[in-house]
Amino acid sequence: MPSLMVETKLLLPRVRAGAIPRSRLDELVRRGSEARLTLVSAPAGFGKTTLLSAWAAAAGERGRATAWVSLDDDDRQPAQFWTYALLALERAAPGTTEEALGLLQSGQSPIEVVLTALVNELSVRSDDVHLVLDDYHLADGADVQPGMAFLVDHLPPQLHLVISPRADPALPLARLRARGELVEVRAADLRFTEDEAAAYLNDVGGLDLDASDVAALATRTEGWIAALQLAALSLDGREDRRAFVSGFAGDDRYVVDYLAEEVLDRQPDNVRRFLLDSSILDRLSGPLCEAVTGQPDGKAMLDALDRQNLFVVPLDDQRRWYRYHHLFGDVLRAHLLGERPGDVAELHRRASRWYDEAGEPIPAVRHALAGGEPDRAADLAELAIPALRRDRRESVIRTWIDDLPSDIVDNRPVLAIEFVGGLASCNEFEGIEQRLVGVERLLAGPADELVVVDHDELPRVASQIEMYRAALAL
Repeated sequence: MPSLMVETKLLLPRVRAGAIPRSRLDELVRRGSEARLTLVSAPAGFGKTTLLSAWAAAAGERGRATAWVSLDDDDRQPAQFWTYALLALERAAPGTTEEALGLLQSGQSPIEVVLTALVNELSVRSDDVHLVLDDYHLADGADVQPGMAFLVDHLPPQLHLVISPRADPALPLARLRARGELVEVRAADLRFTEDEAAAYLNDVGGLDLDASDVAALATRTEGWIAALQLAALSLDGREDRRAFVSGFAGDDRYVVDYLAEEVLDRQPDNVRRFLLDSSILDRLSGPLCEAVTGQPDGKAMLDALDRQNLFVVPLDDQRRWYRYHHLFGDVLRAHLLGERPGDVAELHRRASRWYDEAGEPIPAVRHALAGGEPDRAADLAELAIPALRRDRRESVIRTWIDDLPSDIVDNRPVLAIEFVGGLASCNEFEGIEQRLVGVERLLAGPADELVVVDHDELPRVASQIEMYRAALAL
């Protein structure tokens, strides 16, 4: 069975060719080797990931162990969040997380116990390891925060934590700052200077702008890297560059919307349609994009977008998987919804079918729901749950309980009892008795009215009812 973990999330992003050297920032981040926590905090499009991936690559060349996790919205559940973090650390420092992973996967230990095992193991290492949690804001929340606060409070000297959110997380930053244990990189630090903007626009982009035009763009974008990148794309091939620069207004999202529209409108029809259709995807691969967009040569298209710097980020060294720059993806989805709202559901349905055939049930369920197919999503969930239970992925089951409409679940005894198990494993016992009564009522009713996809699990439902009742009594 394919792994239900997304391997590309643990890979260090490739340092893009032509990246502008920023020694002033490199030195700032290097100070993180002497601090408990390095915080790289700025809005979208300020180059946080680019900075950290370049630093991590350089650290690796110097022999420093670096664990990397690219977080997303699915990582808000503590079990999934800490599984990725521990797996990344295990790759960077083999043998240091075996006990902690075992405790986490058992589902029986509080997260503080899991992290205590990790801290104890790391504290006897002879060398240091860095844990980078990129896009931390996507996973940050009330469920993850207690474990993160515990880890920050008990970090051994050998472990250095590096996180890059869009907003400051709920961690004891003031205390760390007062103790000199916090290194901070802010939006003001990340903004391109005029010299860096000139290097990007002229040396990398080949635009040959004069100093006044560079200064105008740097000033009006306030050094915002995403806006400068979009401006460079719009300027390429123009004859009226001076007029464009003089009429350019720099006001964050309005700039991005304006420039994205210009970039999109200048693309050939097939490229523009590919960008919009594939924008519903969190990750992009050639075969997946072909299935969703209906266009051939998906890999060649992604490679071409990468070469053109059209905001695709490689997720592995082989360039099999990509993602859109988050901000650019937001703009693409807005354009898709505004121009062709009737196509969105079908695009999600195509993605769901591809993921199902590829043996990846979690995105298959998510896209089925987004595509307006709750019954099919329930079918997929029912078939996937036994494997999720074996892998201690109850957090995914818990998410599906909220996402799947109750009227879809009410006549599915196998899925309904699995949802009871998902709630029990998360220590949520309120309402379980009513759910058990509902499942009993289903089993006592006409068999031909039941919806069952996983027929192997149906004979076990009656005994599972008794087991969960015993658990409630205990």
